[in-house]
Amino acid sequence: MNNQKTLVIVESPSKAKKIGEFLGDSFIVKACYGHIADLAKGGKHGLGIDIEHDFKPKYVLLDNQVETLQMLFREADNCNCILIASDNDREGEAIAWHLWSRLEDLRKPIKRIEFHEITKKAIQESLKNPHDINMPLFRAQETRRILDRLVGFTASPFLMNFFGPGLSAG
Repeated sequence: MNNQKTLVIVESPSKAKKIGEFLGDSFIVKACYGHIADLAKGGKHGLGIDIEHDFKPKYVLLDNQVETLQMLFREADNCNCILIASDNDREGEAIAWHLWSRLEDLRKPIKRIEFHEITKKAIQESLKNPHDINMPLFRAQETRRILDRLVGFTASPFLMNFFGPGLSAG
C-alpha cells in the first residue's frame, strides 16, 4: 500500500522529534542513531580490508543496529521515497552511504538532504534541494577509516610491546 509518504532519516531521536514537528503527515521522521555499519574485524590480520585487492573494505552491520535497520525497512515499506538527513560532514556522509547501501534493495528513490540548523525554514529549504550522496566526501571518510585500521591494528601491538599496555596508535 503506497500512501505517498516520505521517510526522512536523521541521526538522533531528538532531531527526529523536532523535525517531525515541522513536517506534515506526509512525512515519517526516524533516527538511525549514528553509524549503522563499520569495517569487519575479519580477514587477513583482522583488518576487514582486503589488502591484496586494492584495499577493498568489508563492511558489516553493527550488532546494536540490527533492530534500527529493521525498523527503517518497516517504515520505508510505507513510503514512496527516502531522504537521508545525516550530518553534512565526512561521518554523516558515511552514515548516509551505509544507509543507502542497505536500503537500495527496496527500489525506492533515495536522496540526501542537508541543513545547517534545525528550523522549519531550513528543513523546508533542504526538501527543495535533494541530491545524491557526495561520493568524494564519503571516500574521504572511508580512506581515513581504512588508514586508521591499517595503522592502528598494525602499529598498536608494536607500541604496546615497546612502551607497555594501554598505548594505541589510533
